[in-house]
Amino acid sequence: MVNRLLVWASGSPRLQQQVTQHKLTRRVAHRFVAGERLEEALAVAAELNAHGIGGILDLLGEGVTDLAGAAHAVDEYEEAAGAIADRNLDATISIKLSQLGQTVDRAACVRNLNRILDRAHAVNVRVEIDMEDSSLTSDTLRLFQEAATGYPKTRLAIQAALRRTPLDLEALAPLKPRVRLVKGAYSEPVEVAHRGRSEIRAQFKYLTDWLFQYGADPAFGTHDGELVDYARAAAVRAGKAPNEFEIQLLYGIRRDLQQELANSGYRVRVYIPYGMAWYPYLTRRMAERPANLLFFLRALAGK
Repeated sequence: MVNRLLVWASGSPRLQQQVTQHKLTRRVAHRFVAGERLEEALAVAAELNAHGIGGILDLLGEGVTDLAGAAHAVDEYEEAAGAIADRNLDATISIKLSQLGQTVDRAACVRNLNRILDRAHAVNVRVEIDMEDSSLTSDTLRLFQEAATGYPKTRLAIQAALRRTPLDLEALAPLKPRVRLVKGAYSEPVEVAHRGRSEIRAQFKYLTDWLFQYGADPAFGTHDGELVDYARAAAVRAGKAPNEFEIQLLYGIRRDLQQELANSGYRVRVYIPYGMAWYPYLTRRMAERPANLLFFLRALAGK
C-alpha cells in the first residue's frame, strides 16, 4: 500500500511542486541527491574514490518532450564524461534513453546515444544505460544490442521484477552482456511484473547465477542484505574473486555497507544522482524499498 502511494506521488505535479519548493525537504533530499549541479556530483565521486569506492553519475530527468531537451541532456552527459576524465575519477555515466528523445524521435535518440558513446569512449569513461518502465523495455534492449556491438563495455540495467527478464537475458547471451541487475522501481501491472517480495528475490537470485555464468563483469544494484550475501556466495561458486564483479548502491543509503564491502576487497560503485529533477527519483527509490522511506523520515527529523 505504501509503495503504491509513493509511486503515485512520484507522478503528481502538484505534490512535486509543494515538496520541491519546501526548504526543509529540499535540504533533506540532498542527503540522497548529490546536488543540482555537475560540480556537486563530481565532488561526491571524488570523496567516494578517496574511500576506495567508485561512482556512477546520473543526470536526473527522463521522458523529454522535444529534441531541444534531448540535445541539452546530451551536452550534459558529454560534459560529465569529460570532467570525469579530466579529474581522473573512478566513475561511469548512467544515461536514460527517454532523456535522449527515445519517445520523441527514435532516430534522433540513436544519434544522441552514439554521440555520448563516442565521447565517452574517446576519454575512456564507461557508459551504463538505465532501464525504464516496461513500455520501453523492448526498444531499450534493441538499442543496447546495437550499442554493445560497437562498444562492448557498455552496461545495461535489467529489472528482476519483470516476468520477461529471464528470456530477455537469454536473447542477449551471445553478446555476453555487461548487466547491472536491479529489482525495479516502476509500478507495473501484475501480468508484467512480480509484485511479491519473495518472488522478486527468487528471480533476482536466479538471474544472479545466470549473470555469473553467461554475463561479463556483472553488477548487482541492491541494498537488500540477503541479495548482497547471495551475490557474494554465487561469486565464490562461480570461482570469481571479489573484484571480478560489482556491488552497486545508492548515494546516501547504507553508507556503512558501502564501506564495509570496499574494506573487504569488493568492487563497490555508488549511484550518484544530480540535477533539478530529483523529486521523481527520490519518491521512486522510496517505493522500491520502503525502508528507504524510514531513512528519509529520520533525516527530516534530524536523526
